[in-house]
Amino acid sequence: MTENSEMAMAWHKVTLQTTISPRQNLTFQQLKIYYEGKGFEINDSFIDNLDLRLSTGEYNYAAYLLADNNGASIKVAKYAGTDKVNLVKNDEYGYRCLITATTRVMDRLEAENHTFAKITPIFRLEKNMVDKSALREAVINAIVHNDYAISVPVVEIFSDRIVVTSAGGLVEGLSQDDFFSCRSMPRNRELMRVFKDIEMTEYLGSGMGRILSAYNHSIFSFSPSFLVVTFPFEEGYESADGTNGTNTGTNVNENYNSEVGEAVLEAIKSNPTITLDKLSETTLLSRRTVARTLKAMQDSGVLRRIGTTRGRWEILVEQIGHRK
Repeated sequence: MTENSEMAMAWHKVTLQTTISPRQNLTFQQLKIYYEGKGFEINDSFIDNLDLRLSTGEYNYAAYLLADNNGASIKVAKYAGTDKVNLVKNDEYGYRCLITATTRVMDRLEAENHTFAKITPIFRLEKNMVDKSALREAVINAIVHNDYAISVPVVEIFSDRIVVTSAGGLVEGLSQDDFFSCRSMPRNRELMRVFKDIEMTEYLGSGMGRILSAYNHSIFSFSPSFLVVTFPFEEGYESADGTNGTNTGTNVNENYNSEVGEAVLEAIKSNPTITLDKLSETTLLSRRTVARTLKAMQDSGVLRRIGTTRGRWEILVEQIGHRK
């Protein structure tokens, strides 16, 4: 066994709370600002209350990650194609409070996650390349649950997907069935508490629920050392300038009426459990027209039916505009 392997195994027997910080001259002004912004009162016991010290009084590794200055970062790499041959940009966000670094990564991904458009028989639809809520949850989960003894979290942007990688694989004791059932077992409890206090995450696995409401299990890949989440770009959409689209989606019925679809959606927004007959009555449209419109919207990914007779409608696309 190599020296590095022995060091890694030794680390895995401890936690961020029980591992000493490589620096002891730490300050926490950024962290205090985040807490004050959420209405917390900062007192002399602030650091101790967050379990950021060892029993000997020294700062632990959780404190190091949350300090104003540190040596940790989150990597964001962008490639021109579908592989790692042509690196366009390679940035590191960090060397400061982990919350600040996380916020800057999310700002970067917000700018990268462009809006795509698709013409359908009913509407001109607009979607982000990747579901914004799911991407946010995956990145924050990667940062909070990362095993910093192995590596830092990494986000990679390709021409057809965004990949989020965290080190450490699944937390020991958490099975894949547990994981997909949205059961929570935080690797780094101190980080989880802080991120929860400032309302960037929650304890009960709701983030996983948001991801799985937009994508299926296939986007996740597991190994003993890493957990990888791959978000494919939306199919059938093209970029706003008409380039780099996976499919232009121009199979359009020229006789469509976008106002019909919008009227149906407005009725569903007001009453997600509305029936076909009630939709016809509310919109003053024939039952056949409403049924045809509902099918077109389901086929286009605008609507999803949950349940059958006593089910409800779920609107999947928020931005809907008239066809140009």
